[in-house]
Amino acid sequence: MRRALAFFIIILGLGATLRAQSDTASRRQALLARAKALELSTPYVPPPGDPLEHHTAGYAKIMCSAVFITGLDPDFAAENIGYFTSPYAERAKVAKPVIDRAHKAVHIMLPNGVTRTAKYFGDQGCVTLPVGKDSVNFTPTKVMSQLPDPSTEPWPMGDVLPRDPLPKEIDTANVKHAIDAAFEPDSGMTAAFVVTWRGRLIGERYGEAITMHTPLESWSMGKSVTATLMGILIKQGVYDLWQPAPVPEWQGRDDPRAKIRIADLLHMSSGLRIRAPQDPDYDPSGPYPDHLYLYTGAVNSFHYAATRPLQWPPGAVGRYRNTDVVLINYLVRLAVEKRGQEYFSFPQRTLFDKIGIRTMVMETDPYGNFLTQGYELASARDWARLGNLYLQDGLWNGKRILPEGYVHFVSTVAPAWVADKRPIYGAFFWLNTDSRIFPVPGDAYFMWGAGGQYTIIIPSHDLVVVRLGHYRGEAVGTASLARALTLLVQAVPRRR
Repeated sequence: MRRALAFFIIILGLGATLRAQSDTASRRQALLARAKALELSTPYVPPPGDPLEHHTAGYAKIMCSAVFITGLDPDFAAENIGYFTSPYAERAKVAKPVIDRAHKAVHIMLPNGVTRTAKYFGDQGCVTLPVGKDSVNFTPTKVMSQLPDPSTEPWPMGDVLPRDPLPKEIDTANVKHAIDAAFEPDSGMTAAFVVTWRGRLIGERYGEAITMHTPLESWSMGKSVTATLMGILIKQGVYDLWQPAPVPEWQGRDDPRAKIRIADLLHMSSGLRIRAPQDPDYDPSGPYPDHLYLYTGAVNSFHYAATRPLQWPPGAVGRYRNTDVVLINYLVRLAVEKRGQEYFSFPQRTLFDKIGIRTMVMETDPYGNFLTQGYELASARDWARLGNLYLQDGLWNGKRILPEGYVHFVSTVAPAWVADKRPIYGAFFWLNTDSRIFPVPGDAYFMWGAGGQYTIIIPSHDLVVVRLGHYRGEAVGTASLARALTLLVQAVPRRR
């Protein structure tokens, strides 16, 4: 019974929190009634294939990344990592994963004899292969960082920390208590915890076998990476927030999707019709959700997302759905390749090298499309670096990485979510509006990934807090994080 309850909580993921925001039956009914009134008469076609095969594809990918990128023990990973696309209950229905270290692949056989495989392809990470295939439809590419050895560079561009004491205005005892709180109890399974104040690293701690350089599952924190890449292209003049998104599949005559703006996609307000576990009216007994299929389908994810019909007018209804992130990634690839540049190296060249990130692995579908709606891994220190780029209003060492006003845009509630009376989402960032989610000031906003992955930016206290953990400990670990945050905002002065 306990395992069944845990499965129920986990598979709904962030959806449970979204529904909790509609804290009364009347509010929920009003939310659903508004959506129903705006709904268009377009058909829903569920993803093809067998749900257990999709879950098993997700299981193989999770195991592949855990073993060949993070370096975890396979038995530990099978018990504790990544339930989102591969719930624990579904894992029990298939054979034990076969770890092929010689070929850096993971194979899992289903009861019907079908085997799902994920294979490690270097800097493109682990990729779920279509059934019967042993390779991918792209040429794996080595992504070269231009950064020097981090052990020779001072933080934040490297890992060398200052030796002088912390500023006197910091309550160092409270910082220590906060870090301890983040790791208590053990069942929270916190793997990494990093705290910076005004850009300086003031505290960190790691779990067993985890170091400052270990890439860990990060899930939907990757959506904020996607927002950052789009911000860079906007600064370069390639795109404008308010222009219609130039998705090739929407350029036919009188296609209503051609009115979807780039801002609508970033706001999770495109109106595209899919099923997602975070939908307020989600029914777990229904068809396999497209939201997950975009991870596990082993298809061209960009084309699949682009061919979904409209459910609502663009910008009218806010729903947390992976189509919108996938399509922003589509636009990124179109822009990069249109100017003859190498797609896989674009994030490293234009973002990561600029702010000291070395461990980020951005995984793809079999067609080489980034799946950073959740398939990416990075160390806690590297997430802290990205958080500080936002804390510093898109500036890094005096140079502007993101366009002026972009940080304000991503950290301001999306209009469609205001209309739904759920002011908790910006543009691929979550908002702590009215301190609804965490016990910190309402100006806080954050990257949030399933399983308890967080990068929290608290401008009023100049704090960036990163918490990464193993998926099984999500509920306990998030409660531990809340206690740690309470101590941290008491440990540093409020910005004047």
